[in-house]
Amino acid sequence: MTRAKAEGAAVVPLYRPRKCPICGKPSVREFHPFSSKRCADLDLGKWLTGGYAIAAAETEPQAQAEGEDGEE
Repeated sequence: MTRAKAEGAAVVPLYRPRKCPICGKPSVREFHPFSSKRCADLDLGKWLTGGYAIAAAETEPQAQAEGEDGEE
């Protein structure tokens, strides 16, 4: 038996419950930081389909742009 159980102390969670990023309900330990398996699966689906992709501007490197113009 562990010391905490022997003394009757409560287990303190390592994190504070937060709102689920998908539905806004309080998160549960099993699916942290989500409130349910459904929300965790929805988030995974967004990652897999590119829903969280960061848009990037297509730019040419500076050295190539100067060389194409004929100026050096």
